[in-house]
Amino acid sequence: MHTDPIADYLTRIRNAQMAGHRVVEIPASKMKEAITRILKDQGFILNYKLIKDKKGHPVIKIALKYDKETGEPVIKGLKRISKPGLRKYADTKNLPKVINGLGIAIISTSKGVMTDKEARKENVGGEVIAYVY
Repeated sequence: MHTDPIADYLTRIRNAQMAGHRVVEIPASKMKEAITRILKDQGFILNYKLIKDKKGHPVIKIALKYDKETGEPVIKGLKRISKPGLRKYADTKNLPKVINGLGIAIISTSKGVMTDKEARKENVGGEVIAYVY
């Protein structure tokens, strides 16, 4: 049984939002940090910071974002696309559009982790990690 740290990351955010939490702590890695940076840049989360837990392990502390009027989470959906058992890749011409450009696809490219829009601009393809909308 292999674990999927990215799927765990997305599930922790999903669960925290369903429970109405303001902050969620997730074990850190460079990939998760890059995904978190994209979520902040695209306005899906309020903020994040890297801290160390009691044992000294790096942790990402994420402040979740909710709509002011309705109290609904800003992130409506988080979906893992490329899984450890079945990787999904897209070249520049076939980069996915999430809800006709309203959502984002997070792509791991040779130039780093970026959104589908940035990947089109940079003219690179890569592994389609997740959809966020």
